[in-house]
Amino acid sequence: MSKNKDPHYVVKIEKAIAEKYGHEAIQNPKSNWDDKKEKEYLEQIKKLAKKENKIREKTEKVDAGGFFINRKLLIKKVERTCSSCDVYSFSKQDDVYIAKYNCCYKCYVNYVEHREEKWLSSQSSNKGEK
Repeated sequence: MSKNKDPHYVVKIEKAIAEKYGHEAIQNPKSNWDDKKEKEYLEQIKKLAKKENKIREKTEKVDAGGFFINRKLLIKKVERTCSSCDVYSFSKQDDVYIAKYNCCYKCYVNYVEHREEKWLSSQSSNKGEK
């Protein structure tokens, strides 16, 4: 208790810290801070926040019919039925033709092959009617 009553106790402690760790250890942190350092600090915080938001979006869970899955695993509804024969296709081969011509491979060979431009123009006019 006699140490706490000493009016120079804080000064002695600061002096001991300065001898052991250097003069920078007892300085006020604001003494070396200026507007330039403040701007750099704020930019670093913004970059860090953007990175954290990207990570959070990737790992965010979404309720999908009673269970939670990652948002990145959600795939927008993909129409896999052929517009010509109305058959739902599971074939990987049909993926390309459904995406581009809105028909399965079999219908592509029968109706579209060598007539791609005409088929695409008729498909775009049919979409306008719906």
